[in-house]
Amino acid sequence: MSPRRTAAAMLIALGLLTMSVMVAGPAHAAAAGKGKMKQAAAKTGAIDRTKAPPLGPTPALRLPKIEAIKLANGLEITVVEMHEVPVVDVTLLFRAGAVRDPADVPGLATFVANMLDEGAGSRDALAIAEEVAYLGATLGAGAGSENATVNLHCIKPRLDAAMDLMADVVLRPVFADSEVVRQRELRQNALLQLRDQPTQIAPIAFNMIVYGAAHPYGRPLGGNEASTAKLTRDRVTAFYDTYYRPNNARMLIVGDITAAEAKQFAEARFGAWKTGEIPALSSMPSPPPGPRTFYLVDKPGAAQSVIRIGHVGVARSNPDYFPVRVMNTILGGSFTSRLNNNLRETRGYTYGARSQFDMRREPGPFVATASVVTAKTDSSVIEFMKELRGMRDVAVPATEVEKAKAYIALGFPGDFEATADAAAQYLDLLANDLPLTEYATFMQRILAVTPAEVQRVAKKYIDPDHFAIIVVGDRKEIESGIRALNEGPVAFRDLWGQDVQP
Repeated sequence: MSPRRTAAAMLIALGLLTMSVMVAGPAHAAAAGKGKMKQAAAKTGAIDRTKAPPLGPTPALRLPKIEAIKLANGLEITVVEMHEVPVVDVTLLFRAGAVRDPADVPGLATFVANMLDEGAGSRDALAIAEEVAYLGATLGAGAGSENATVNLHCIKPRLDAAMDLMADVVLRPVFADSEVVRQRELRQNALLQLRDQPTQIAPIAFNMIVYGAAHPYGRPLGGNEASTAKLTRDRVTAFYDTYYRPNNARMLIVGDITAAEAKQFAEARFGAWKTGEIPALSSMPSPPPGPRTFYLVDKPGAAQSVIRIGHVGVARSNPDYFPVRVMNTILGGSFTSRLNNNLRETRGYTYGARSQFDMRREPGPFVATASVVTAKTDSSVIEFMKELRGMRDVAVPATEVEKAKAYIALGFPGDFEATADAAAQYLDLLANDLPLTEYATFMQRILAVTPAEVQRVAKKYIDPDHFAIIVVGDRKEIESGIRALNEGPVAFRDLWGQDVQP
């Protein structure tokens, strides 16, 4: 046989051998490989990579120094000193979120916040962007359900100039007619694009169905076509003049700065800011829950179905915050949670499944959600309901509770590594009127949660009999399977959560 044929024959034989191992014995080969690794580890004292290493003790959390300051005009300032790097984060928090929207103009609060840095003082939007880039800073504004914020991040040597720019954005926005029109048109275009984004449609429909149009949490943050048409300069300026006042604001300064320096910076720029009368916020009682119902939002041709299951949850100030946090970590708050392990790792229905208690000043929604392959929509609902019912009806093993507590506690110190991270943590406390000392005992209170408490809050705050189950997907492909589940009646809604005739 020639050398060329000999080489070819050897390659073929090697290929056949490889295929036989892959086809006939992958489990045996894997087991053999793990066995050899364990033997090698035992002989050499090396790490056994076939199993996860044990968790170490929970590290001590060293919190930064915090000091409170108040200017003569009533502006409250919280200073968090972190001197490791010469960086400072400044945030102004306003009680000017979507809860302040007029009922007929949802989206006004977010529009006003987005307009702040689109022209201020002597600069137009482009000049502001150029100045921010020149300073090597970041500056932005936005609003959510409860609050609006203006955020600045910059290095300490540029703080003077950066705060001058921030003061212009906060105190001297221009709200030019041309810019209002441009931003309104951009929002109208975004609303058109929304129709092709099931993952964006699902939360809008869910909030409307769970809370209703009478509750601020039920209305879309970005408004709708009708409300966007009402966004005029007069409405924008009236909203700004009413709510962007020092007695409706809190300032948070985190980073390489002392309390004395922070007061000097703030006083020079915001000390002359005039107070105003802030309208009282009307009460927002949560609507009573309805019976478990499916709500289908038809998206013909959708390759996936977006599922959102839930109801009204709890407020951030709820005394059960810590056991709820642990319970939700087990259910769907981490990659190794029950929901993700079932629907992604075991079933392969989705790239990720999760659950969340969106805790706000008032009870925000509890939701379990995933985007699943269309053909497995009904099967995914079955698995969701199994895990949700199991969470409250079956005792949670102590080992699972301990794992969830360690997951939260061991990761918590990392939330204070950078100034922006620490700012986000303290902003959450300010936004919900919670004491700034809460984090001093956070890890101890998490680690003190017991399996009995986890079971108690699961039974109290997860109610399968009153779930709203929203599915955005191709109706002709998923309706029959959902009806066959016999888990509840089926209704039809549009992307805004409004009734649609079948």
